[in-house]
Amino acid sequence: MRRVKYNNVKTVIDGIKFDSKKEAKRYTELQLLAHQNLISDLRLQVPFVLAPSVVIGGRKKPAIRYIADFVYYDKGKQVIEDVKGVLTDVFRIKRHLMMVQGNEIREV
Repeated sequence: MRRVKYNNVKTVIDGIKFDSKKEAKRYTELQLLAHQNLISDLRLQVPFVLAPSVVIGGRKKPAIRYIADFVYYDKGKQVIEDVKGVLTDVFRIKRHLMMVQGNEIREV
Protein backbone atom coordinates (compact mmCIF):
# COMPACT_ATOMS: atom_id res chain seq x y z
CA MET A 1 0.00 0.00 0.00
CA ARG A 2 1.31 3.42 -0.97
CA ARG A 3 1.86 5.88 1.87
CA VAL A 4 0.18 9.26 1.50
CA LYS A 5 2.19 12.45 1.76
CA TYR A 6 0.56 14.01 4.84
CA ASN A 7 -0.82 10.85 6.52
CA ASN A 8 -4.36 11.75 5.47
CA VAL A 9 -6.95 9.03 4.96
CA LYS A 10 -9.01 9.27 1.77
CA THR A 11 -12.71 9.04 2.61
CA VAL A 12 -15.90 8.58 0.55
CA ILE A 13 -19.22 10.15 1.55
CA ASP A 14 -22.31 10.29 -0.69
CA GLY A 15 -20.17 8.79 -3.46
CA ILE A 16 -17.77 11.76 -3.28
CA LYS A 17 -14.06 11.08 -2.68
CA PHE A 18 -12.39 13.41 -0.19
CA ASP A 19 -8.64 13.74 0.38
CA SER A 20 -9.00 13.41 4.15
CA LYS A 21 -11.36 12.50 6.97
CA LYS A 22 -11.24 16.14 8.07
CA GLU A 23 -12.45 17.35 4.65
CA ALA A 24 -15.21 14.72 4.61
CA LYS A 25 -16.32 15.77 8.09
CA ARG A 26 -16.47 19.42 7.02
CA TYR A 27 -18.57 18.40 4.01
CA THR A 28 -21.14 16.73 6.28
CA GLU A 29 -21.25 19.87 8.48
CA LEU A 30 -21.80 22.11 5.44
CA GLN A 31 -24.44 19.75 4.05
CA LEU A 32 -26.35 20.05 7.33
CA LEU A 33 -26.14 23.86 7.20
CA ALA A 34 -27.35 23.79 3.59
CA HIS A 35 -30.33 21.55 4.49
CA GLN A 36 -31.23 24.02 7.24
CA ASN A 37 -31.03 26.86 4.66
CA LEU A 38 -28.31 28.58 6.72
CA ILE A 39 -25.96 28.54 3.70
CA SER A 40 -26.69 28.27 -0.02
CA ASP A 41 -25.12 27.18 -3.31
CA LEU A 42 -22.62 24.77 -1.75
CA ARG A 43 -20.04 23.72 -4.36
CA LEU A 44 -17.01 21.45 -4.10
CA GLN A 45 -13.60 21.69 -5.75
CA VAL A 46 -14.14 25.12 -7.30
CA PRO A 47 -11.24 26.37 -9.48
CA PHE A 48 -9.98 29.96 -9.42
CA VAL A 49 -7.47 31.17 -12.03
CA LEU A 50 -4.59 32.94 -10.29
CA ALA A 51 -2.52 33.59 -13.43
CA PRO A 52 -3.45 32.89 -17.05
CA SER A 53 -1.52 30.50 -19.27
CA VAL A 54 1.65 31.90 -20.86
CA VAL A 55 4.20 30.96 -23.48
CA ILE A 56 7.73 30.54 -22.10
CA GLY A 57 10.55 29.60 -24.45
CA GLY A 58 8.07 28.73 -27.17
CA ARG A 59 6.14 26.33 -24.94
CA LYS A 60 2.70 27.04 -23.57
CA LYS A 61 2.50 26.76 -19.80
CA PRO A 62 -0.93 26.17 -18.21
CA ALA A 63 -2.74 28.69 -16.06
CA ILE A 64 -1.95 28.63 -12.35
CA ARG A 65 -5.06 27.65 -10.43
CA TYR A 66 -6.19 27.41 -6.85
CA ILE A 67 -8.91 24.82 -6.24
CA ALA A 68 -11.06 25.58 -3.21
CA ASP A 69 -12.40 22.63 -1.23
CA PHE A 70 -15.75 24.37 -0.69
CA VAL A 71 -17.46 27.54 -1.89
CA TYR A 72 -20.87 28.64 -0.63
CA TYR A 73 -22.89 31.70 0.29
CA ASP A 74 -23.52 32.71 3.89
CA LYS A 75 -25.96 35.64 4.29
CA GLY A 76 -25.34 36.62 0.68
CA LYS A 77 -21.54 36.68 1.01
CA GLN A 78 -19.35 34.20 -0.84
CA VAL A 79 -17.23 32.01 1.45
CA ILE A 80 -14.20 30.13 0.14
CA GLU A 81 -12.99 27.32 2.41
CA ASP A 82 -9.92 25.13 2.38
CA VAL A 83 -9.55 22.26 4.83
CA LYS A 84 -5.92 22.13 5.88
CA GLY A 85 -3.93 19.72 7.97
CA VAL A 86 -0.58 21.13 6.82
CA LEU A 87 0.07 24.68 5.58
CA THR A 88 2.38 24.22 2.60
CA ASP A 89 4.47 26.92 0.97
CA VAL A 90 2.46 26.49 -2.25
CA PHE A 91 -0.79 27.08 -0.34
CA ARG A 92 0.64 30.21 1.27
CA ILE A 93 1.53 31.62 -2.16
CA LYS A 94 -1.88 30.74 -3.61
CA ARG A 95 -3.65 32.23 -0.57
CA HIS A 96 -1.65 35.43 -1.12
CA LEU A 97 -2.60 35.55 -4.81
CA MET A 98 -6.26 34.92 -3.97
CA MET A 99 -6.18 37.86 -1.54
CA VAL A 100 -4.67 40.08 -4.26
CA GLN A 101 -7.79 39.23 -6.31
CA GLY A 102 -10.02 40.16 -3.35
CA ASN A 103 -10.82 36.56 -2.35
CA GLU A 104 -10.19 35.56 1.25
CA ILE A 105 -9.78 31.86 2.03
CA ARG A 106 -11.22 30.57 5.29
CA GLU A 107 -8.94 27.81 6.57
CA VAL A 108 -10.66 25.03 8.45
